[in-house]
Amino acid sequence: MALPLDGLTAVVTGAGRGLGRAEALELARLGAAVVVNDFGAPGRDGSGDASAAPAERTAAEITAAGGRAVAHTGDVADHEQARELVELAISSYGKLDILVNNAGILRDRMIFSMTEDEWDSVIRVHLKGHFNTTHFAAAHWRARSKAAGGPVHGRIVNTSSEAFLAGAAGQPNYAAAKGGIVGLTTSTALALAKYGVTANAICPRARTRMTEDVFAGFAEPGEGQLDPLAPEHVAPLVGYLASPAAAGVNGQLLVVHGGMVAVAERPRIAAKFDSAKDAFSYAELDGLLTPYYADRPPNETFGAAEVLGLKRG
Repeated sequence: MALPLDGLTAVVTGAGRGLGRAEALELARLGAAVVVNDFGAPGRDGSGDASAAPAERTAAEITAAGGRAVAHTGDVADHEQARELVELAISSYGKLDILVNNAGILRDRMIFSMTEDEWDSVIRVHLKGHFNTTHFAAAHWRARSKAAGGPVHGRIVNTSSEAFLAGAAGQPNYAAAKGGIVGLTTSTALALAKYGVTANAICPRARTRMTEDVFAGFAEPGEGQLDPLAPEHVAPLVGYLASPAAAGVNGQLLVVHGGMVAVAERPRIAAKFDSAKDAFSYAELDGLLTPYYADRPPNETFGAAEVLGLKRG
């Protein structure tokens, strides 16, 4: 029986550990040849010397299981190295069909304490890293579509976060980058649809080195119980979005963990006020908006405990 991704080639960034590793293994299990990218720096803040070991370990796992994989250890936030990554997929397997952008770092700080470098480095790896690989993959698919005279199979799965949806007080750089990734995704989805390419974003909830502080203290499942925060539970959605079956899914944002997938709506108007005259005055706005917000909870964001139903240990 043919596998869903037979004959397709995927690039997964940040695939040496955590979510990216689980996603790369799942794509390979579904039949794709995988280019495993990971810069390999040991610190989750991007610090430390780069290492080929994480990418090579994941690639070795895939080949040991009978799949096809090559490792790439470049920095996707570097424009030229991102080009080399896409070219490696094409030279190794003839074409690129699937791009999963997952690489990222954390440099948390409150907005009043954050340095310029802490801001720039996180925006660079997350948002510019997503742009760089998407740029070269999109050019490849556009050229292939023009040569074929019709649509090709192209799939982009980007990694956002609920940090941009619900707020993250100590992560202004990370939340801004993840919000920017959603904007990049929807723009890309519109631009590439005519070539047969889809672009979607996921907000995964998973226990990795990136989220060890977020989920610290939450009770872990007992023996034999499902761990809703295992990275492996996110990977099947990535596999589905990468497949021909998901041709009709484009420009979407999906929250995923454990046995749940939630499709997020685009922002909707919660309330609307019209001026009694041609334009608003300060007094009229005060009379309308102040009572409206006085009747609403002071903080309507949600936390992981409430959403996941987890309990702190």
